[in-house]
Amino acid sequence: MSLKNILPNLNPQLLEKIATNANVVDIPKNTEVMREGQYVKAVPIVTNGLVKVFTRNEDKELLLYYIKPSESCIMSFDACLNNSPSKVYASTEEDSTILLLPVDKVFSWMKEYPEMNSLFYQQYNTRYNELIHMINQLLFEKMDKRLLKYLQTEVSIRNINPIKISHQKIANHLGTAREVVSRILKKLEVEGEISQNSDGIKVL
Repeated sequence: MSLKNILPNLNPQLLEKIATNANVVDIPKNTEVMREGQYVKAVPIVTNGLVKVFTRNEDKELLLYYIKPSESCIMSFDACLNNSPSKVYASTEEDSTILLLPVDKVFSWMKEYPEMNSLFYQQYNTRYNELIHMINQLLFEKMDKRLLKYLQTEVSIRNINPIKISHQKIANHLGTAREVVSRILKKLEVEGEISQNSDGIKVL
């Protein structure tokens, strides 16, 4: 995929500078790419694959958002901008290709090219809305509704149905216990919302 397809709103001159200065890395599935406390020296843009960003407390995880192709990690950008350690973790959910933009170049491009600012402002807006939605779910929705929405989102993002995912991984993403997930999945199956077999979990 060309840079023009990945970043269609950037002008050709800026795309040429990105192509010259950025590093392209291929990262296998289930690889940690960022951890809490790490200093970030490059701003990532996913060109292929899927990256999850999450927070962790002891043995519990909570999924914050996914980074899909043509998107960047705002938490990485924030850490670069303030020269502060990362507050989150990130890992690849699929084999992924990531464009790494040197932070010093990003700052100079933001001064020279207004559309570079727009790129990150749009990302901030998207992530802000996603986080507000997640907080509302945590505060006001029961776990069975949260779990069903999670599965619907997974199917939509990955474009596959059924999805092969363990009960433990779902529990990690939702910040709950595996036993709770197993019980609610059985309930959703009885209610006709999902089906489960050796192929995975299918949203009906």
